[in-house]
Amino acid sequence: MKKLNVGMIGGGFMGKAHSLAYAGMPMFFWPAPAIPHRHTVVDVNEGLAKDAAARLGFDNYATDWRDVVNNPEIDVIDIVTPNNTHAEIAIAAAKAGKHIICEKPLALGAEQAKEMLEAVKAAGVKHAVAFNYRRTPAVALAKKYIEEGRIGKVLSFRGTYLQDWSADPNSPLSWRFQKKIAGSGALGDIGTHVVDYARYLVGEITDINAITKTWIPERPIQTGGIDKLGTVKAGGDDVPKAAVDVDDEFITMVKFDNGAIGTIEATRNAHGRNNFLTFEIHGEKGSLYFNYERRDELQVCFADDPSDAKGFRTVYTGPATPYGEGLWPIPALGIGYGETKIIETYDFFKAISEGTEFSPNFNDGYQIELIADAILESAEKGQWVNLEKTAAAVK
Repeated sequence: MKKLNVGMIGGGFMGKAHSLAYAGMPMFFWPAPAIPHRHTVVDVNEGLAKDAAARLGFDNYATDWRDVVNNPEIDVIDIVTPNNTHAEIAIAAAKAGKHIICEKPLALGAEQAKEMLEAVKAAGVKHAVAFNYRRTPAVALAKKYIEEGRIGKVLSFRGTYLQDWSADPNSPLSWRFQKKIAGSGALGDIGTHVVDYARYLVGEITDINAITKTWIPERPIQTGGIDKLGTVKAGGDDVPKAAVDVDDEFITMVKFDNGAIGTIEATRNAHGRNNFLTFEIHGEKGSLYFNYERRDELQVCFADDPSDAKGFRTVYTGPATPYGEGLWPIPALGIGYGETKIIETYDFFKAISEGTEFSPNFNDGYQIELIADAILESAEKGQWVNLEKTAAAVK
């Protein structure tokens, strides 16, 4: 069984999730398409890098990502760093002939994402963007129902991603609140997951009409330690503040090329919401509803149900549903965030081994960046924005 050596750039929260997936994938999906071998991990200094290697199970560590990208022993480069570093690392990795998996969002905007897409296409390497939420079995089941025509022609999509972790105005000015590093706020951080759902389940988006808001215009400058999520904590009560230049919340209407309509919204300022990632899809013959906080469940309603039994009912994912053969043997036994990363790793390594295309890939990442750019443009101009025009403006 082929072994593929992984060089992972970044050892924080997402590094932990990806490392778990590399270790667990062959246990869940056996025989594995290839064995992920945790070869080298990179972090910003020797102390952090050495600790990451010991903690995440890598044989080696480094402090310069270029050393790993140019190492002939490395087969796969895994990018789990802040958004502003994705393009440089990915383009260099492509030129070095490495397969690449990159955390979302792919880039700071569509122009940068296009450069990344052109680099991987020129190199002929496999490429993936880590929108792992679409690997949740209930979401894949919704996709199956739609493709089978179980709900008929899709009429509308409603998607949300609501969190509350930044609702506290005293939470620090991490890189996620700085445009030069993050590109955007709630839009890029969590809203792109909903955009990925919309494209995956319904189809391409053609037009956007959006509103964005920044509810907390300044935050304390970071001076404290690092918490378990990798966020630097502010220190003291008299910490100076600096401006937030990204969105805290957005709401957008969308039109799809197949005639469907919809809404997408995301916020990190919704008290009481932890990871409220949802979609509701209405079709001519039925409806589907999913809430990631109840990730083993898909709510379904079919128009041809008898009148005395009509309404939403729960389908619990398990062995009979997508990816069920590799996960737990009892429906509703429960999966977690880690399992979605394991499934993602399985599909990506299968694509590498079999020479097939993985999705979502850098082309999907580029399309999502076009949509994100259009959302920001629409909010700024206060009008509908056409995606074809947005794409035509990208250099």
